Amino acid sequence: MSAPFSPRPKPPARPRRTLRRLPVFALYGEGRSGFLRMLHIESIVSRSRLYDWEIDAHVHHGLHQLLWVWQGSVHALLDETRIQGSGPLALVVPPGVAHAFRFAPHTEGYVLTFDASVLAEQGGSAIGTALHTLFATPTALPLPAQDAAVQQLQTLWQALHAEAQQHPAAPHPVPLWLACSVLWHLAQWRSRCDGPPRVQGRHALYTRWLVLVEKRYTEHWPIPRYADQLGLSAERLNRLVRAETGHSAQHVVHARLVREACRLLVHVQAPVSQLAFDLGFSDPAYFSRFFRRHTGQAPAAYRQAAVAAEAGNESMPKNS
Repeated sequence: MSAPFSPRPKPPARPRRTLRRLPVFALYGEGRSGFLRMLHIESIVSRSRLYDWEIDAHVHHGLHQLLWVWQGSVHALLDETRIQGSGPLALVVPPGVAHAFRFAPHTEGYVLTFDASVLAEQGGSAIGTALHTLFATPTALPLPAQDAAVQQLQTLWQALHAEAQQHPAAPHPVPLWLACSVLWHLAQWRSRCDGPPRVQGRHALYTRWLVLVEKRYTEHWPIPRYADQLGLSAERLNRLVRAETGHSAQHVVHARLVREACRLLVHVQAPVSQLAFDLGFSDPAYFSRFFRRHTGQAPAAYRQAAVAAEAGNESMPKNS
């Protein structure tokens, strides 16, 4: 699949910019806004046609990206690798990988950009393994157009896009399930093509870190233990996580604990002390201080506010 970029069939519509550094975007052309917990899908045409079907080199910190080219063709740059291919084709872009695309006009497909922790939380160990496999390195996965499984994959992409359009504000369960399914299927294709994941470099370390946090965050591992599992020093792990998220590794672990605590407080009718033990805290009083420090509320107050908000939503008149 590797090949040099072919000459453009017409003169460029705009000059390529000379950059002092690679732009960092959440979505292409849009600024980065901290540590994003996002799941975003859009059609290739919706953004690339605004830029004459050419997306200049840029990076996403802390975000993974999948491009699905169903019909049409693309010239892609993934770090130093140049790729030319036609659909069906999946392009895998781990966090921090410099990438650029030039699509043939009217290319059909989708671009999925997401925070891997959102899917890891949703899908458990199976999705953690899929993330590990699929995003080991940046790559292109050419797929056979007539294969029934590939046709099914296109159907999943279409359903994911349609569901995400219905629920644009925050990750909704149905788009999350569909995104996990797309991820799992593509990981299976990569595993068949490449075999087990190779020894990983810089780009995959962040994904491995997220998967490990998902497995161990309720065990309250110290950061040096996470680092040791990844074959890193604690200092290097912190540099890696801060480069991707803007936050320390400890902040990321604590944020995961807080999200799970919020979820349990709203959906599990158990005493706060029991939830504290379920989250790995040996002292419920310490859990309460921890939760208040991160949310500004005591656990019981947070639960009461959530119940009151839900009751208020149920009492609102429904539109006919």
